[in-house]
Amino acid sequence: MAENEMTQANALESKTKLKGKIAKITIGGAIIDLGMELPGVIHISQLQKEHLTRVEDAVEVGQEVEVWVRRAKKDRIELTMIEPLTLEWREMKPEVTVKGSVVRLETYGAFVEIGAERPGLVHVSEIAHGYIKDPSQVVKVGDEVDVMILEVNRRKKQIRLSMKATLPEPEESLDRPKRGRGGKRTNTRSVAAMMAEIDDEPKTPEHTAMEMAWQAALDRADSAKKGGKKAAEKKVEANSDLTQDEILARTLEQRK
Repeated sequence: MAENEMTQANALESKTKLKGKIAKITIGGAIIDLGMELPGVIHISQLQKEHLTRVEDAVEVGQEVEVWVRRAKKDRIELTMIEPLTLEWREMKPEVTVKGSVVRLETYGAFVEIGAERPGLVHVSEIAHGYIKDPSQVVKVGDEVDVMILEVNRRKKQIRLSMKATLPEPEESLDRPKRGRGGKRTNTRSVAAMMAEIDDEPKTPEHTAMEMAWQAALDRADSAKKGGKKAAEKKVEANSDLTQDEILARTLEQRK
């Protein structure tokens, strides 16, 4: 039985929650009876978040406590009474989706508690697809939401999140301009709309080489006809003048 308990203790994973009883208090911490072969050990710094100078100020012998596993070793199980973070900095990776709760709203975005050292920020542009002026249009404090981790900066202790990355893409109207990243409009138009405009535009008839040559021949024929008509008119006019001269000359001769 003892061997099984030791195997069970060694198999404990970090952050596993357990219950125990304070068996002994020392200057540097406390010994916890977990009902296992291996004892549980809590360092004074792990009794509470606030600074302690005496273990007795936090716990007493016989007190039942809730603890979390930090590390399981061969001779002991290191514990903490400070509830561990659901997400450590090293565990947060971009494009990972997690659940959280909205804890604060600002004009520039919403702060979401995801179990990390501090809440992450969902910028107003990352709350929903399309433009929104204020986060309160979509969420309120206390809402449970799904968010995707965009960026983690451990040095600055900043976590950037996105809600819209977890939402399905909206169905865009064919003729409605889409918004690009950052909310800017992109001048995209549907093929159907552009084809309709092309169909409505007046079209200049296109002629083949044969049709153009035939038209040129017709134009020359018309031009020749017009030229011949003018020459005939001039000839008739000249003949008319000659006839008048002859008539005048004959009349003068008769008078003599």
